[in-house]
Amino acid sequence: MVKVNNKFSIRFKELREEKKLSQAQVGKELGYTQVCISRWESGERMPNANDIIAVAIFFNVSTDYLLGLTDL
Repeated sequence: MVKVNNKFSIRFKELREEKKLSQAQVGKELGYTQVCISRWESGERMPNANDIIAVAIFFNVSTDYLLGLTDL
């Protein structure tokens, strides 16, 4: 089984750091707490489908990329 959770966590953090944004800044923009963002990045929690779509739109990437299904 593919570890989707791990791929999302890694890619989400990479995208956030590329934009030089803090967890709190991303959380504020997306409507989540810094704690929520931290849990996504650590893999402690997995966002639901609506959250993944919101993140993809925010970072202008595909949901497939976020989930590790493609490298584009």
